[in-house]
Amino acid sequence: MLAFLSLSLLCLSFALFRQASSKLSPLILHERRSHIPSRWLLARKHDASAVLRLRFGLKQSNIHKLEDYLYDISDPTSSNFGKHWTPAEVAKTFAPSVETVRVVHEWLTENGIPSESLKISASKSWIEVDTTVEEAEKLIHSDYHVYRHEFGQEQVACNEYYLPEHVAPHVDIVTPSVHFDAPIRPKPMTRDTALMKSDITVVNTTYPGVGHCDTQISLDCLRALYNFHYSPSKSSLNSFAIVEYTPQTFNQSDMDLFFTNYSIPELVGRPPFQVSIDGGYQQTFNQSFDYVGEPHLDLQYGMGLVTSKLNVTLYQVGDAVNPNTSFNNFLDALDGSYCTYEGGDDPTTDAIYPDRQPGGYDGPPACGTAKPAAVISTSYGYNEADLTSFYATRQCSEYAKLGLMGVTVLYSSGDSGVAGNGQQCLDDDGTQSANGTRFNPSFPASCPFVTSVGATQIVAGNSVSDPEVAASRVTAGGVFYSGGGFSNVFGIPNYQKDVVATYLENFETNNFTSAAYNSSGNSRGFPDVAVNGAAYVVAADGEFILEWGTSASSPTMGSILAMINDARIAVGKGTIGFINPTIYSSSFRTAFNDVTSGSNPGCGTEGFTCSSGWDPITGLGTPNFEKLKELWLALP
Repeated sequence: MLAFLSLSLLCLSFALFRQASSKLSPLILHERRSHIPSRWLLARKHDASAVLRLRFGLKQSNIHKLEDYLYDISDPTSSNFGKHWTPAEVAKTFAPSVETVRVVHEWLTENGIPSESLKISASKSWIEVDTTVEEAEKLIHSDYHVYRHEFGQEQVACNEYYLPEHVAPHVDIVTPSVHFDAPIRPKPMTRDTALMKSDITVVNTTYPGVGHCDTQISLDCLRALYNFHYSPSKSSLNSFAIVEYTPQTFNQSDMDLFFTNYSIPELVGRPPFQVSIDGGYQQTFNQSFDYVGEPHLDLQYGMGLVTSKLNVTLYQVGDAVNPNTSFNNFLDALDGSYCTYEGGDDPTTDAIYPDRQPGGYDGPPACGTAKPAAVISTSYGYNEADLTSFYATRQCSEYAKLGLMGVTVLYSSGDSGVAGNGQQCLDDDGTQSANGTRFNPSFPASCPFVTSVGATQIVAGNSVSDPEVAASRVTAGGVFYSGGGFSNVFGIPNYQKDVVATYLENFETNNFTSAAYNSSGNSRGFPDVAVNGAAYVVAADGEFILEWGTSASSPTMGSILAMINDARIAVGKGTIGFINPTIYSSSFRTAFNDVTSGSNPGCGTEGFTCSSGWDPITGLGTPNFEKLKELWLALP
């Protein structure tokens, strides 16, 4: 539970720092939104008497050193490689200063907010107060409106807000303000809208072995493709988790159907270890494909590949009625300090609990209640343009903090090539539309502190021994291309500078200019790696169907990395943690199968083209488990 203390209890500690009165300082613009995000419409001016929970995210200490701290323990050439931090060390290092808390507290009380009504998080990184819309508008010099999404949910937001010049350096973010909800979109198939039964490929015959892997991917196909034949021995000390968002949940009867069909009796009747976050549960009111397709893809392959010896964890996030459950609600549960971390929970972007609606979760918000698994795979994502750059940056920093603690975080790279979810591209003014011409990167795939996973496929008529190509599928229902490109928010990380420069200087980018994408050479490129994402056989809604998408690729890569952790633990070594500096190092390049054929069309273009070495379609290539295991076992 998020712990708050009355600020009046802190007055004594602030007394040494208080001045008689803060001198008046001019107002400065803190954040501004240039346009209404895609699929939102202005509904009405907000009621002046309505109550808002106004929250101020305070500037954290040492946040500018976060990347250096992470590389120090993640670079295989560092003497501190693998020396992961404890959660307490992370929290202590990034806690805001007493001076920051004092300045914001004084400003609020001097503007008529009683000290006893202010609450501060236990980490002192978030201050909140319940106030009316009218009072909030006066405080931050803004106007609040209600916006309605095409899916029906409403959010409170403003276009811009201002802070006093002496306060602004101590505040990273105010919520609610310019930040909008971007409904999390599952990406298992080739279209953004709900799939009708006629759009689903049903298979009447499934095949054991590896003789039909060009038309049906199975567990045997993946093991053969990636030299992945491993039985874990240290499962009690290891962990692998998959994240799902209610109402998308698994159906045990379909799970049993899959494992029975592929002769894995030890997994029949054995569900994943479920960790409920903010009311997450195994719903039974709708078991159709739209509700079970994504979880079944993730869990049937994640569990099948790591075998019954490792009990896969399922983080089931959110109740049945709240439409705004987001990655931040999940992050809250892993790290209680993030519940109050600047740029963290935003009532315009994240679900706020307790949820008093019928069927809602009315308990306290899950906050630091779930232990992070050593490898976490998520097959959901936003477009970068759905979020403000600050919001995305702060969430990205939280993934870096998980890396500091030895956690490997994987995200699928997207299924729309260089376009965003729903084939949305960017117009010149930054708005998203189906007719935009500028590439629209995915997030969190573009965060430099996660490992982004793209997709490949076997060419029709070829076998598992033939080179794969970039994933590509066009049907009447939509398209599927491996997501990839260059971020419009995040700078290029050190581990990637050489390979991005090589790609931009030597390989075909179809003569795209800066009008099409961030061609500066100074932005984060993604994905990092790729795994087959085409025609996975999945049991769903009582039958076998085929699924495509990078959301198939991410849990498969997670399974491979989880088994590398097992091998390291077996010889007394730690988990691999944040892997990007390692896999981009020269010694690891032979551990990936280079993918040199294919592209990722979108936004009215053919997209980028695959090349030798890294490319923004398939990253470094597909993994060779045995080579990766050997190399990681050689590291400290």
